[in-house]
Amino acid sequence: MGDAEWRRIAGFRVVMSWPQSGYTPSLGTRISLRARVARLAGVLLIVAGAAAVGVAVAAQAHAPQPSLEAAGSTGPFGRVYGPSLRRSLPASVDIPAIGVHSKLLRLGVNPNGTIRVPSVHTQAGEAGWYKYSATPGQIGTSVIVGHVDSDRGPAVFFRLGALHPGNRVDVTLADGITAVFRVTGVRQYAKSRFPAKTIYGAASYAALRLITCGGAFDYPTGNYLSATVVFASLTSSRRAGG
Repeated sequence: MGDAEWRRIAGFRVVMSWPQSGYTPSLGTRISLRARVARLAGVLLIVAGAAAVGVAVAAQAHAPQPSLEAAGSTGPFGRVYGPSLRRSLPASVDIPAIGVHSKLLRLGVNPNGTIRVPSVHTQAGEAGWYKYSATPGQIGTSVIVGHVDSDRGPAVFFRLGALHPGNRVDVTLADGITAVFRVTGVRQYAKSRFPAKTIYGAASYAALRLITCGGAFDYPTGNYLSATVVFASLTSSRRAGG
């Protein structure tokens, strides 16, 4: 937090000034009742402001973290390889259990080879499909990413860590078919030991990965130290209106 922010308490700018004559009031100077009341009111205002800040920090919402019971499997649902769909670009994703409905952006790569993510400032409420992965429902691994939060509060995948095996993920495709996936496992990995092969590697079934940030927040770098990953596989599909 910068110096400018520390100069405000409960939204009020704290300013100290002395009389224009340039001296500080003597401790022995007699203080009027009105001045005492004003000073007391100022102290109470500062105390109340500090208390409000403390309550706000204590009440700050934190994204759900995956439970040990939700770890499940990184393989196909029910260990059955299941159906598959022909290639069709994804349009939107719905996760009823956590209230997610988002259109899907198409994401490429950054110059350093990492997956480009939606803008945290203008697209935090939208998820994105990694366009060099399989389309959802194809044999292979399809990857969808989204932010957990932003400077405005919770983002599209804020509650991703609350999912459990068996929860449904619906991805609507451009050809009008909705690919229905079931979660097989929800896990958290330290970014310093991120198992890229397990998450992005080729699959012999229609696999889906949902990824967001998780774990502790590192204030010096402004990044989360871990990633939350949801593993899912295709179990069925339906046509629009079906």
